[in-house]
Amino acid sequence: MRVGFLQTVPEFGEKEANLERVEELLDGMSADLIVLPELFSTGYVFTEAAELESLAEPFPGGPTADFLAEMATRHDAALVAGVLERAGSQYFNSAVAVGPDGHLETYRKVHLFREEKRWFAPGGEFKVISLKGISVGLMICFDWIFPESARVLALGGAQVICHPSNLVLPHCQRAMVTRCLENRVFAITANRAGEESRGGNRMVFTGGSQVTSPHGEVLLRGPETGEKLEIVEIDPRMALDKRITPENDLLQDRYPGCYKMLTSVSH
Repeated sequence: MRVGFLQTVPEFGEKEANLERVEELLDGMSADLIVLPELFSTGYVFTEAAELESLAEPFPGGPTADFLAEMATRHDAALVAGVLERAGSQYFNSAVAVGPDGHLETYRKVHLFREEKRWFAPGGEFKVISLKGISVGLMICFDWIFPESARVLALGGAQVICHPSNLVLPHCQRAMVTRCLENRVFAITANRAGEESRGGNRMVFTGGSQVTSPHGEVLLRGPETGEKLEIVEIDPRMALDKRITPENDLLQDRYPGCYKMLTSVSH
């Protein structure tokens, strides 16, 4: 299976131009699964609710969903991308996954970072879906720092975790090595690059998009700055083998009764 990331540098609010740039970067692409960054079409640093109102879309439906479906069909690939979702009066920082048949699934970010808490409602659950014949788990950016996120996806059968991101903290790329080791999964972290300075809030994004193997190997690493499409061939069946030794299975050897405190503390 050929998988990879498209690292981009979106311009805030320039949705049409951002979509056109993604179309250009994907031209001639041959892969089974590509992950795009968090909020790839809108930008990240919001200053007022009116901006969300003008940029958010329902999913499914709306021009960004249509664009992703068209790209997936054109390239016979599955795409996962971070988007600004509107549902009724609420806004969500979401990831959408679409296959070549146009079928679309949505995951809403659970762990909100900094000003995201001002703009977005938190999601309610993690999702594992089928894309191109494999089980794919969805999480977004700051979800990485909570080990429960990747573990829940692994327990749900995920072979590949797709991780659209707008990373600003320095540790995620290294931490994803541990997330993949402790769950024996692949992960595709698609980060954006560049910076946004709006309303006195300056965010510098770290780039360094990454594909990580179940053995903690970094198979691909993007640059710290600029755009980049990178693709690598993997065998998703590797993620089905949870044995650390012939006598030890990563998931079967757990003792959930000893971990009750993980779910006993109210949010």
